[in-house]
Amino acid sequence: MDDGHFGGRFDSLNRTMAASHVTLGLIQMRAAASPQVNSDRAASKIKAAARRGAQIICLQELFRTRYFCQRENPRPFELSETIPGVTTDTFCRLARDRSVVLIVPVFEKTSQGIYHNSAVVIDADGSLLGTYRKMHIPYDPHFFEKSYFTPGDTGFRTFTTRFGKIAVLICWDQWFPEAARLATLEGAQILFYPTAIGWHDSETKMAAREQLEAWRVIQRAHAIANAVFVAAVNRVGREEELTFWGRSFAADPFGKVLAQAGGKAEQTLIVKCDMKLIEETRQAWPFWRDRRVDAYGPIAKPNTKLKVASISVPT
Repeated sequence: MDDGHFGGRFDSLNRTMAASHVTLGLIQMRAAASPQVNSDRAASKIKAAARRGAQIICLQELFRTRYFCQRENPRPFELSETIPGVTTDTFCRLARDRSVVLIVPVFEKTSQGIYHNSAVVIDADGSLLGTYRKMHIPYDPHFFEKSYFTPGDTGFRTFTTRFGKIAVLICWDQWFPEAARLATLEGAQILFYPTAIGWHDSETKMAAREQLEAWRVIQRAHAIANAVFVAAVNRVGREEELTFWGRSFAADPFGKVLAQAGGKAEQTLIVKCDMKLIEETRQAWPFWRDRRVDAYGPIAKPNTKLKVASISVPT
C-alpha cells in the first residue's frame, strides 16, 4: 500500500461522524506554599471545568505542594498522607457533587518510611476506583525523587470510569514506551500524564527548546503507536531554581495536538475527544495487527545488551 493511498484512507475515516465523545479538563496551575490553598484552588478550577462540560478532569503531579524534590531534606515527608485520607475524601465529594471523573495526585504514605508518588482515580459517583503509584522514579539534579518515593507496586493499571477506560502514568513514566503500551494492553483509551517538568536556571535556551520538543514528541508518539488519546498536565511557574514549562496538551490517536496551554500562565484546557477515532485509526494504521509478540521477549530481560553489527570501513 503506497503512502498516498494510506493517507487518503485515513483522511476519509477522519471525516466519519463520531458515535460518542468524551470531554477532558486539564488543569495547569502554579503551586502556592500552602497545601490547603492549592487544594482549595484546584477544587475551584475543577468546578469551573465541570461547568464548561469537562467529564474527566486531571490535576498536575503533586498538585498540593511545591515541587520539594529539588532538595534532599526529610521535612517534606510531613506533607505525605494516606489513601483514603483528607485529600481523597475532599475530592470524592466533589466528584460526586459535580458528576465528574477526577484524577488526583497524592504524596502517599503507605507505611512507616514508605512513600509513593501516586494518583487516585475517582469515578463520577464519588467512588474511589483505585490508585496508581509512579513506577519510574528519576534521580537527577533538582529532581531527587529517589530520596522520597519508593517505586510503584501497582503495575500499569486501567480504570473503567463512567466516561471510558483510562490509565494514569506520572511524569518520568512519560519517557517509557513500555508503560504506555502495557497500559493500552489493559484497555486504556486515554493515557493521562500528571507532570512536574521544567528547566533549570543553568540550561541554555537551545537545550531548553530541545527538551520541550522531545517531551512533546515522545508523548505524541505514544498516542500514535497505541492509537489512544494522550493528555499531559504540567505545572507552571517558577519554584526555586526550576521554571516549569506548562504547555499541557492533549493529542488524538494519530498524534494530532487537539489543544495546548501556554508556558507561563495558569490555564484549564477543555478538550473534546471523538472516541470513535481509536477504532478508525487502528483500522487505518494496523500497528496492533502487525505486532510480533513472539519476538519481543528480550525487551523484558534486565541488562540486555544491544547487539551492534560490526561495520568494516574500506581503506
